[in-house]
Parts: sequence; structure tokens; C-alpha cells
Amino acid sequence: MHVNAKKIAIGGLLLALTEVCIALGSVIETNTLFLLAAASYFVGFLIRETDIRTGAVFYAAGVLLGILISPNKLYVISYAAMGFYIFAIELIWKRIGQLQGERNRAALFWGAKYVIFNLLFLPMVFGFREVFFPGTVTPAMLLGIMAAGQAGLFVYDRAYEYAQAQIWSRMRKIL
Repeated sequence: MHVNAKKIAIGGLLLALTEVCIALGSVIETNTLFLLAAASYFVGFLIRETDIRTGAVFYAAGVLLGILISPNKLYVISYAAMGFYIFAIELIWKRIGQLQGERNRAALFWGAKYVIFNLLFLPMVFGFREVFFPGTVTPAMLLGIMAAGQAGLFVYDRAYEYAQAQIWSRMRKIL
């Protein structure tokens, strides 16, 4: 397998930044969600810079290294879910781009995003309720949590698109 040195260097740099963001999420508690989201964005940056296979290896390395380094393992699990979401939407983006006769690719892409998110989010809400929500959770609270999750996905996804278009497009010129 031939991989050029520039791709390896970019991957190593992004992996280091990923781990720094995960570790800082444990230290700076007020910015944990922001830092974990930033760490997961690096998966998408590398996929767009290289390919899906390299992105999958990068994602796996980020999770394994996070388990070894990070003081808070729950943040690594959160990073793993966010990184998997980014990996999955990048994979779907490439697959939808290969479709020939599909007219409404944007709606198909957004529908796939919400399906992937809900496959990750809803089992955590219902399956690990005691971990995330101490005390009793009423059905109305569950509906509010699910609605907030959908709104959070919209914000997270828009922030990722902005980071790809504005931040990474400028950073990649430097690299």
C-alpha cells in the first residue's frame, strides 16, 4: 500500500489535535461539547483530504488512542458517536454523489443524516437513561430530550459544514 508522506503527516497532525481536544474536554468542563465536536470534525477533514479508508483508520485510531489517553472515558464514547456520525455522513455523501437518476439528492442526504443520528441518539436516551439522567424521567421530559437532540443535530451539522467550508479550506492551504 502506497501512502504519500504528506497524507501521513496531515493524519498525524489531525490525530494529535483530536486527542488534545478530547483531553481538554475533560479539563475545561464548560466547553466539553464544543471540544468533542471539534475533535469529531477532524474525521471529516481527513476523509475529504484523503479517502474513506484512511478516514476509517483515523477514526479507529482516534477512539483507541482516546481510550488510552483520556482521563474521562465517557467523553471518548461521546467522541466515538460524533466521529461515527461524521464518518457515516461523509460515506453517504460520496454514495449519493454516485447516484445517476436521483433528482432530490439534498433531501435524501438530510433524511439519511437524521436516520443515522437517531440510530445513535435514541438507544442512548432509552437504553442508558440512568447514566445520563439521574432521577426519574417523565414521558414529557423524554419528548423534550428527543426534540432537543434533533435541534442539536441541526446545529452540529451546520457547524460542521461551516468548519469544512470556511476553516478547513483555509487551513489546508497552509498545509
